[in-house]
Amino acid sequence: MADKKSGMSSIVRKVLMAFSGLFLVFFLVMHLSINMMSLVSEDLFNNVSHFMGTNAVIQGLLQPVLIFAVIFHFVMGFYLERQNNIARSVKYAMYKGSANASWMSRNMIYSGLVILAFLALHFVDFWFPEMNIKYIQNNMDGLNAEGHFRYFEELQHKFSNPIRVGAYVISFILLALHLLHGFQSAFQSVGFNSRKYTPIIKIVGNVFAIVVPLGFVIIALFHFFNH
Repeated sequence: MADKKSGMSSIVRKVLMAFSGLFLVFFLVMHLSINMMSLVSEDLFNNVSHFMGTNAVIQGLLQPVLIFAVIFHFVMGFYLERQNNIARSVKYAMYKGSANASWMSRNMIYSGLVILAFLALHFVDFWFPEMNIKYIQNNMDGLNAEGHFRYFEELQHKFSNPIRVGAYVISFILLALHLLHGFQSAFQSVGFNSRKYTPIIKIVGNVFAIVVPLGFVIIALFHFFNH
């Protein structure tokens, strides 16, 4: 009975982690879409950024949910990795990782740690300064000293530092590796697994894992070379 209960709780944890991962995938698409606007039009990027940064629903509801999803996803990931390592040492004395799993699946914890470090950098770079400007300096109009929207200018300033840009590029490469396994794994964890649709999900996941991180890399390099 205890083993059955433990097995069920493990399944529930994996499902919850999968849902949090899929929510973060949605956030990546939205975040990339907004940042891509900075390559097309400064005014468009400024206007959309101001809307996202001042909308009550986004700031009061979606933003806390996003922060919770990030924390939950990584904490649960580390917990499940620890449980898997314990299970392998007990049940699989002859376990050979390279024979039973891909390099990406065996190293999700390490790519996850680097991505977590990148998120910490991203918070220090963007989120904390944004909270300081809006709620401590009480500047809710999004304007700089010259009376123009500050978002595009701040984005270019952040990406003028080659060390920061290098850290972003490396982080997004590791994010691509993380997504190459995690995207399909999330669908399998929620029970979406069939001969007909799994190959399609795998293709979509591989494309997503390459295109989305590449998009962020292009944004960083574009502003670095055009600031």
